[in-house]
Amino acid sequence: MLERRGREKVMAFVMAGGEGSRLRPLTADRCKPAVPFGSRYRIVDFVLSNLANSDIRSIYLLVQYKPQSLIEHIRKAWTVSALFSEQFVTVVPPQMTQEHMQFGGTADAVYQSLNLMNMRRPDLVAVFGADHVYRMDVRQMVRFHCENGADVTVAALPVPLDQASNFGIIETDAAGRIQGFQEKPAQAKPMPNDPQRAYASMGNYLFSADLLRSALEEAHQRGETDFGHHVLPRLSQTRRVFAYDFSTNVVPGTKPYEEAGYWRDVGTLDTYFEAHMDVLGIEPCFDAFNPQWPIYSSHYQGPTARVIRGALDNVLLGAATIVSEATIRNSLLRREVVVEPGAVIEDCVIMDYVRSCGMRSSIGITRSRPTPGSDTTTSRTAQPAIMSPKVGWSCFRWEMSGITPARAIGTAAGIPSRRGFPLASAVGCTPCTFGRQSVHRVHPTQSISLE
Repeated sequence: MLERRGREKVMAFVMAGGEGSRLRPLTADRCKPAVPFGSRYRIVDFVLSNLANSDIRSIYLLVQYKPQSLIEHIRKAWTVSALFSEQFVTVVPPQMTQEHMQFGGTADAVYQSLNLMNMRRPDLVAVFGADHVYRMDVRQMVRFHCENGADVTVAALPVPLDQASNFGIIETDAAGRIQGFQEKPAQAKPMPNDPQRAYASMGNYLFSADLLRSALEEAHQRGETDFGHHVLPRLSQTRRVFAYDFSTNVVPGTKPYEEAGYWRDVGTLDTYFEAHMDVLGIEPCFDAFNPQWPIYSSHYQGPTARVIRGALDNVLLGAATIVSEATIRNSLLRREVVVEPGAVIEDCVIMDYVRSCGMRSSIGITRSRPTPGSDTTTSRTAQPAIMSPKVGWSCFRWEMSGITPARAIGTAAGIPSRRGFPLASAVGCTPCTFGRQSVHRVHPTQSISLE
């Protein structure tokens, strides 16, 4: 985009085609970047907000897996002023040429979109993932890139050595120049100045535009499709490829009590739930409220939440939520949730449009805990949960038995949600994990049907 004079012209490709199979059922009908997070956001909002706050506003969002939910969110939440043609967030699907019917990998996705880069003629190109919860001033990474005369810069997160096997690890010299890559190694090579930690790749890259173009054309000829596995290891042998230490990134407005260098890959139900718990409390690890570095999202035109009596302890409520004579602890409720009298909700993430039954129930996603002295697992609310000898997850899809949601409206032996979607009224009712689908807590041997 056309930046202020004296600044590098930067555009961004955001990789938003992830399937997120480990987040099912949340990703059964949407891609991972479109999964809701917190009381009002989508996961993709974090990377887009970081780029926008960093004055990088020429953004192409590369989509693939079940993109419609994401496309609708971008249309509603990320419409940039038409007065400035170089400021936009545009969705880009696979180009569907004879040679490519879909993106073969991250590098192939950008290769298929080289015409967009040629049209914009940037100095630098940011290639960022859309699957993470964090704040980052990308301009500080740009400054590091220019000061070191780098061809490529990879954002790197210092992690303890005992956690390094969960990440792609970067090997660097004392100056930060990358010497090699390790994919989830059993024994990672530590940072040059810290023997207790290693550099983990965050999946965020900054390229000099001319190099990116030539590197992708060469990768295409070689049949290479991925940045992390193919392009970057090869470039590190011949070009100036550096690791940018994310822990040095200072975001304006960050509170003293927040975790320094907070970054979470919410790729599993465990990490997704734990990241939600990180935003709760009077001094959360990650405070979503930061007027100097806001997280932008949809402009929902609804009323504020209402509490008509009840006991709430450490709870975030989305817009238009109604709580009436209920008990809620350590939980997040998204918009238009109705919690009826007598409901008890603990350690839960409640998705949009849920209506709880007037009885003790856990709703949405809740961590289950083993019952002492047994091989079964029950939730904290003592309702039937996944049978397992270890900590599991209570997250059951309500099977529609071939009935479309439209036909099912009003036919269930229960009560309607606020948007007209049927929710069961059995003991332990847990309607909805996400959007406009329904979830019901059942015993593992029990089946649910609308017929």
